[in-house]
Amino acid sequence: MWKIIERLTKPVPPGLWLINVVVQRILRVNGRTPWMVHFTSRVMGHVQAGRRVWVSFALSGGCYVQAVNGVIIGDDTVFGPGVKIISANHDQQDLTKWVKCEPIRIGNRCWIGANAVILPGVSLGDGVVVGAGAVVTRSFPAYVTIAGVPARLLRTRTPPVEVHGAIDAGPGSA
Repeated sequence: MWKIIERLTKPVPPGLWLINVVVQRILRVNGRTPWMVHFTSRVMGHVQAGRRVWVSFALSGGCYVQAVNGVIIGDDTVFGPGVKIISANHDQQDLTKWVKCEPIRIGNRCWIGANAVILPGVSLGDGVVVGAGAVVTRSFPAYVTIAGVPARLLRTRTPPVEVHGAIDAGPGSA
């Protein structure tokens, strides 16, 4: 019986699945978000999440997504616990108002490390890796690894090769 339940809730463990559903759908915490959100995370504003991004929202606790100016996350992007994505600053003359700016854009197949912070107006290309604890204050192109406070370029990577619609990372990839 338990194996059947695990298959039904996969990739989220059944206990976490149940807690997330109760908190989100019954207690209405993150109730406006159409996909599962970890019970310790908060999502507010307009978020467009690509294919399979919901898995990170369901599994990664302690995240905060403030999408007043919008947040667009590409397909198959993953993020760790404690990630903060903040799309708007307060107006310094009137702290009850938000400063308008471009939405945050995160490309396809990005990896955002634990406790990273992504600030307003940032755009990350496809395949960007953001190191744990990084504070991303500016935009970066595709297939780079960034880390630090503020985040800076550590290395540039070669984009994977597409083979018949699937990604092939090359020899030795799993």
